[in-house]
Amino acid sequence: MTMFTGLAPIQIGVAEPSTNSTSNASASGEPEHARVVIVGSGPAGLTAAIYAARANLSPVVLGGYEAGGQLMTTSEIENYPGFPDGIGGPELMGLFRTQAERFGARVLDVDVDRVDFGSRPFRLWAAGVEYRADAVIVATGASALWLGIESETRLRGHGVSACATCDGFFFRDKEIAVVGGGDTALEEALYLTRFATKVHIVHRRGSFRASKIMIARASEHPKIELHLNRTVAEVVGQDRVEAVQLSRTDEPGEETLPIGGLFIAIGHRPNGGAFREWLPSDETGYLTVDGETTESAIDGIFIAGDLHDHRYRQAITAAGEGARAAIDAERWLETAGAVSDEPATLAAVL
Repeated sequence: MTMFTGLAPIQIGVAEPSTNSTSNASASGEPEHARVVIVGSGPAGLTAAIYAARANLSPVVLGGYEAGGQLMTTSEIENYPGFPDGIGGPELMGLFRTQAERFGARVLDVDVDRVDFGSRPFRLWAAGVEYRADAVIVATGASALWLGIESETRLRGHGVSACATCDGFFFRDKEIAVVGGGDTALEEALYLTRFATKVHIVHRRGSFRASKIMIARASEHPKIELHLNRTVAEVVGQDRVEAVQLSRTDEPGEETLPIGGLFIAIGHRPNGGAFREWLPSDETGYLTVDGETTESAIDGIFIAGDLHDHRYRQAITAAGEGARAAIDAERWLETAGAVSDEPATLAAVL
C-alpha cells in the first residue's frame, strides 16, 4: 500500500459509544475523537458501522442530512436476500441503522463540510464540530443524474427509475423507455428486453456515444426501437407513468410515446467532493482503491461502495464492501496498536 509521507504519529483516543442521532460535542468546542469515523449512511456506510461496532471500535457515522443513500427513494426492493416478499428501501435502511446503533455505533445526520487527511489523527468537520479519527471509512456513494423535470421527480418509484437491474422485473409485459446514449443506457435497454414487450431508447443526439458493438446489439434487437434527436419534455401520468412527451432536437415537433415505465440512464455523479483534494480519483471522478482491498492511497483511509464502484451499483455489493472496509480498518488499527483488548459484547456497547 502506498504510504502517505509527512504524517504525524497516531494518537489514540476512545469515543464512548452512544446511540444519539445528534452530536454530543462539548459546549467548549473541543474536538471529538473516535477510533473510526465512517462518512455515509447508505448500505456501505451502515454495514461498515455494524462490523466496526461489533469489533469494539465505537464508530461514529457522519451520515448526512439526507441519510440512507439512494435506497431512500426506492419504493420496493425484491432482490435483497432475506426478504422473500420484498421490502421498501427506507424500511431496509432503517433496519440497517437500528442494527448499527444496537451494537454501539453513533449515527449523526450531518454533512461533512471539509476534511484534513494530511496528518493523523485525521480531521473532519461537520455541522460546526471537529471530529478526529484514527481511521476513516469513506462511503458517500454516488447519485444518479436525472433529467430535472417536475413530473420525473413526482413519479420516481411509480414508474420512473434509474436502475434497470433493481426494477426491471416490475415492468414485465409492458412497453418502457430508456433515456441515454452511452454504453450504460444501451446495456440497460438490452437487459430490459427480458421483461418488456418493447424498449424505446430516447437519445438527444443523432448518434450514440456508446461503443460500436453495443450500438449494433441495440440496433439489431427486435424488441428495441430507437428515437434519436429526442428529449423527454414531460412524463405523463398522475399516479404512475402512462406516457412520455418527446421533443425533437433537430427540428420543431413533439410526439407522445405511450409507455408503462421510464428508466433514466444518463450517468451517475460520485459524491466525493470533500475528499478529492486528498484521495486519487479516476477520469470520471470515482475514488480509487489500492489493489483488491478497500485501502486508499493514504494509510488509515478506506473507501467502500458506489463512491468507487461504478460497475455493479447494487445495495448488496455496497454492503459487502462496507464489511470489507471495516475489516480492513480493524486490521490496520491492530497493526498500529490502536485496538482495545476488551471483548466486543452487546452488553458492553449498549
